[in-house]
Amino acid sequence: MAELSLQHIDKIYDNNVQAVFDFNLDVKDGELIVLVGPSGCGKSTTLRMVAGLEDISRGHLLLDGRDITQTPAKDRDMAMVFQNYALYGHMTIYENMAFSLTLRKENPNVIHKKVLAAAEILGLTSQLNKKPSQLSGGQRQRVAMGRSIVRNPKVFLFDEPLSNLDAKLRGATRREILLLHKRLNATMLYVTHDQTEALTLADRIVCMSMGHVQQVGTPLELYDKPANTFVAGFIGLPPMNTWHVTVREGYLEGKGFKAPLTEDERGILSSYAGKEIILGVRPENISLGDEILVKVINSENLGMNTLMYGHMGGSQNADHKVAAKLKGWMEYQNGEDVQIRFDRKHFFDIETTNAIRKEA
Repeated sequence: MAELSLQHIDKIYDNNVQAVFDFNLDVKDGELIVLVGPSGCGKSTTLRMVAGLEDISRGHLLLDGRDITQTPAKDRDMAMVFQNYALYGHMTIYENMAFSLTLRKENPNVIHKKVLAAAEILGLTSQLNKKPSQLSGGQRQRVAMGRSIVRNPKVFLFDEPLSNLDAKLRGATRREILLLHKRLNATMLYVTHDQTEALTLADRIVCMSMGHVQQVGTPLELYDKPANTFVAGFIGLPPMNTWHVTVREGYLEGKGFKAPLTEDERGILSSYAGKEIILGVRPENISLGDEILVKVINSENLGMNTLMYGHMGGSQNADHKVAAKLKGWMEYQNGEDVQIRFDRKHFFDIETTNAIRKEA
């Protein structure tokens, strides 16, 4: 059992620069939490505070109900996997994986069994006598994970473990981490700037910006019901289209286009009549239709989909650009006119940037 609780945690450096603000999160036993956000948002700093590699300035960290805020890193029963693998080049794979247990002076027979078991899980059995330099990047990252597995920690911590791998290896190693989590049923905190990793790995995602938590929820919740424009723009590829529009009777008026509102959408925006809001539409929620004219800039064929970029309003000089992810393989020419419609809309308050929701 391993439940983790981060309570009102701040990180303030000696020069009074604050990197993390009032971070709160309860991690359930066996849960895989992904911290995601752009570089410098505070996600790795938060992970390092959990690991004990950074001091916590304010707040409390609890592991299974026990306060470990001041507990040294070596006594926290956590294992961290770094992006640079941190393997000893002069040791074999077996020796690297056994190293922490050897330091603890565990029984050699026990060490041997644990290393072989971890190697079997990660498909490294045939590599145990090799040196790290003889392995691929993906294999080295598996060795780093194996070194953590043999310790049987209460919590696994991953700090951007796939960032040094190429796209193909990232996908393969990501699947291995997911299978590892399911097999071990272990509590894991995983940091990445890659939203694809977040969406495919996480039980829940913590989306951060400038040291603040923007939203915590399942991958579907962050994708389908973003709390604000930051989450809306960060989660999803290509990112969500956003435009400033004015709420009119039955439609939204933007510069160069008008988008009709459904009866349900009119109810959601009833208190915003005549006011300016932010309209958000994901590229995949746009289809061919007869509502809005777009002047094509260019298009990219992706096999089953076509990414089409253009200006709304039929003019190359229109301010409102749009990206649409349309179904099928389509050929569009620069300057061609295309009619589209919005199948799903998101609304955000222009002052707070928070989502405008239907009142319960």
